[in-house]
Amino acid sequence: MCRIAAYLGEPLQLGKFLIDPPHSLQVQSWAPRELKYAKLNADGYGFAWYGEDQQPAVYVNPGPIWSDPNLPHLARTLVSDLWITSVRSATAGNPVNHANTQPFADTEFLFDHNGLIDNFHHAVLPGLIAGLDARYLAAVRGNTESEYLFAALRQLLAEDPELPMESALVELMQRIEQWVDGQRALLTIVVSDGERLYAVRHALGDEPPTLYYTVDDETFPNAQLIASEPLTESGFWQAVPEHQILILDPEEPPELLSL
Repeated sequence: MCRIAAYLGEPLQLGKFLIDPPHSLQVQSWAPRELKYAKLNADGYGFAWYGEDQQPAVYVNPGPIWSDPNLPHLARTLVSDLWITSVRSATAGNPVNHANTQPFADTEFLFDHNGLIDNFHHAVLPGLIAGLDARYLAAVRGNTESEYLFAALRQLLAEDPELPMESALVELMQRIEQWVDGQRALLTIVVSDGERLYAVRHALGDEPPTLYYTVDDETFPNAQLIASEPLTESGFWQAVPEHQILILDPEEPPELLSL
């Protein structure tokens, strides 16, 4: 389980998003308010953005966010108009290491999953792998369900280049329901294609992890944000409804789609 936050708006220093807000993701690493299955998020953290070349870039550290001596310097100097960040609470069977620390990226997309799938490695993974092309399977570096779900999503998008991201996410949720075959699955996911943010709040057999969004927070003018828990005390944060996909586009109002 994790806490996730994402930003889309005017170019912003990383620190003003990740560290400075009163209930920032850094604070949520040791004092989360709505974390259901853990008490801390001390098993790694990471952040992702798109560079000047429009290629995804990722920094991950398997240690607690508060222990990284590099973060103050990175937070002060890195600037982007899109951020996806997370702090991790590892689940049993998924070691704490660089490979298992999110966000994940390929040459086009950023991906972060907050959740779990019960009995994933024994009951679910064989069916998932059976339909996964060798090039996506070979790219998996860790062993989390999150990274395998990212691989499956990338394959869906590659098989149909005209498929909108939201449609690919709907298809992924449908396939997950088949793969888990009654196992509990917590599926809060944030994805970006470099232009938009997409968020899924979904679960099978349980309540999905919390997720909120805002487009009106005065701390972040002209920006749209997503977070597992509101980063500020502003009353403009809204809960993403269960079993919905949220689309944030810099040129459009927020859009919610039912799964």
